[in-house]
Amino acid sequence: MRIILAGYGAMSKRVVALAEERGDEIVACIVPEDQKTPYETIHDLSNLPEADVIIDFSHPNLTLEILKDDNVTMPLVIATTGKKEEIIEQAQIKGEKQAIFFSPNMSYGVHVLTKIVRLATELLEDYDIELLEKHHNQKIDAPSGTLNLLLDTIKDVESRKDANPIYDRHNKDEKRDPKEIGISAIRGGTIVGEHDVYYAGIDEEITISHRAQSKDIFANGALNAASKLVNKENGFYNFDNL
Repeated sequence: MRIILAGYGAMSKRVVALAEERGDEIVACIVPEDQKTPYETIHDLSNLPEADVIIDFSHPNLTLEILKDDNVTMPLVIATTGKKEEIIEQAQIKGEKQAIFFSPNMSYGVHVLTKIVRLATELLEDYDIELLEKHHNQKIDAPSGTLNLLLDTIKDVESRKDANPIYDRHNKDEKRDPKEIGISAIRGGTIVGEHDVYYAGIDEEITISHRAQSKDIFANGALNAASKLVNKENGFYNFDNL
């Protein structure tokens, strides 16, 4: 594949390394005007070189700029976190004219995790649920896009549709409401990404966990999605329909 990168941060650099191992080519990078890259550096979306796909590990603001620009017509893999609902809305609109893939987490293991969590939530109707995520100290958004994905998965289950996410309990002086889902985030060191879903019942607890051991799982996920997306018809895709 001939790839244009949106953004040139840590994740994009992992995409570069793995793409080169696969024989793919990085032809350009879309970055802010004050940033330079080792490749053809693009600041103006009306002047994109020919390529097979754009892989976007940038900032949601740049992602939305790309989605709203009619000059961008090639397949697009979006792997940014933050502003999820707005990105999905714009991606669905733009998907009428090009193939677009979006996931707040590019790990296929996390995709499988959502399937397991959905099943567990359906079976454990009377259990309290708590969510915990951990990431490195450079991550800007909290809670993570993956935790929000897990929360959406839980709330999609009929018995949990009216669940109430609680992000801060220190000001509350009352017992836990059965409809609560506790949300906790930890930032520190170089933690790649950890997510835990706790189901606490009477005298027992079940924990479902995912541990990312390397950022390469996200870069590989994006490249694998891109390799499939380039052969797809126009539309909005995720792990379920790609």
